[in-house]
Amino acid sequence: MRHAVFSILVENSSGVLSRVAGLFSRRGYNIDSLTVGETTDPSLSRMTITVTGEEDVLEQIEKQMRKIIDVKEIVELPADSSVCRELILVKVLCDSTRRSEIASISDIFRANIVDVSTDSVIVELTGSQSKLNAFIELLSDFKITELARTGITGLARGTASLK
Repeated sequence: MRHAVFSILVENSSGVLSRVAGLFSRRGYNIDSLTVGETTDPSLSRMTITVTGEEDVLEQIEKQMRKIIDVKEIVELPADSSVCRELILVKVLCDSTRRSEIASISDIFRANIVDVSTDSVIVELTGSQSKLNAFIELLSDFKITELARTGITGLARGTASLK
């Protein structure tokens, strides 16, 4: 099994996300994460889809995606020559006596505390999946009441780009 990150340029129109997701569901493929956003050209959106599968399944996914009329371009982002990031927001239960511990852990990871209340803090962190997982692991001594992850987004390094 291999982990793949596909960067896909699609028409920015209604129904595109449904058609792409439908391709996965019809064939029984699981999407690990999916992010979508408008590009510098308002008529186009970039989808970043992360999947795990055998080599032949990943090849089939790419071939099937190319057949969708709204898909303008698709590339697999190579792990060694791409920048991939994810954002998490973590709400941690704590009182004022333990808040400094969370602040110290956050500083180590260059995370930002974006909200403080009397009994909790919300921490924002951007980075690789392994960095985010390590951060969550260090917070295991605290009660995490909520956690939201955006999913991976990425770009190829250097001058390589989708059109």
